[in-house]
Amino acid sequence: MPVEVAQVPVDFDPVGENPNKFAQLRRLIQENGLLEKQPRYYAFKIPLTMILLVPGVALLVLTDALWVQLLNAIYLAFVFTQFGFICHDAGHRQIFRSAAKEDFLGLLFVPIVGISFSWWMDTHNRHHCHPNQLGSDPAIEFDFFAFSDKQARSKGGWLRSLVRYQAFYFLPLMLAYPVMMRIESVKFLLKGNPRQPILESILFLLHFPLYYGLVFSQLPLWTALAFILVQQSLFSLLLVSAFAPNHKGMVVLEEDHPLDYLHQQVCTAQNLQSHPFTDFWFGCLNYQIEHHLFPNMARNKLKAAQKIIRPFCKENSIPYQETTASRCHWEILKFLHQASAPLRQKKT
Repeated sequence: MPVEVAQVPVDFDPVGENPNKFAQLRRLIQENGLLEKQPRYYAFKIPLTMILLVPGVALLVLTDALWVQLLNAIYLAFVFTQFGFICHDAGHRQIFRSAAKEDFLGLLFVPIVGISFSWWMDTHNRHHCHPNQLGSDPAIEFDFFAFSDKQARSKGGWLRSLVRYQAFYFLPLMLAYPVMMRIESVKFLLKGNPRQPILESILFLLHFPLYYGLVFSQLPLWTALAFILVQQSLFSLLLVSAFAPNHKGMVVLEEDHPLDYLHQQVCTAQNLQSHPFTDFWFGCLNYQIEHHLFPNMARNKLKAAQKIIRPFCKENSIPYQETTASRCHWEILKFLHQASAPLRQKKT
């Protein structure tokens, strides 16, 4: 099987596997009621998340003390990340039975976080269809990074020199991820195919007078700039810390790989060991294998699903990768350094 980089052994023949394996697993999940909508959970989760915004906005209005606003920036970065998790769930149709209600909820947060919900859905759904697949997964297609030997060797010019040391600038560059997301949002709203282009464009543009207008109207110039820098950078870092561990360092597949749905979704993802704090901090995306197998499963059911899926994978000799939250980030940097190794080799 053409695999560029592997963290888990892939020595099975997926083509020869029983094609009904995923159907068997899905039946087990359904019999346990894990694909049922969870209106009570989200009826509590969504209002609580929105209420978290109130103290941060209140502090912006009540004081302009620098140290208070720096702490407030850290707090609001965390709140924005929680909004991102709600939008993620809405995009996967985890909350309501109606797609229109899911879209309404996703659009509701666009003026707050300043990211196109339609762009995110398009990019993220393509990632779910082809995780870690070269040429198809937008989550591993970046100019400034290489996630396989093949990608590294394809870099040319100054990018080739830059990617050579990508492990050293990965985290610093990720501090600017919201800037990239907003640029891509604009491109998608102009040239993509959003469901409600006019409405979403208005909501997206509304973010800038709301966010920057509030900050600059309430805080002195340098305090406002410090607040924005800390809040946006940390928001970016929190998003990356939640999404990057899920697939980085796992197998990277060629476009013509032979894996079926079940094997691709499990072997290209890894979980972070469960803990109440970890589940909350990562929005339950630490159950990445379960989430990728059943993306429309409500987040509060993923832990129960793991108790079915992990032994099922073991019984069927499917590699199931799980690590700790602290170790995975170090492994990501090692993986990036390994992927770019061909560019550091001296020519003979």
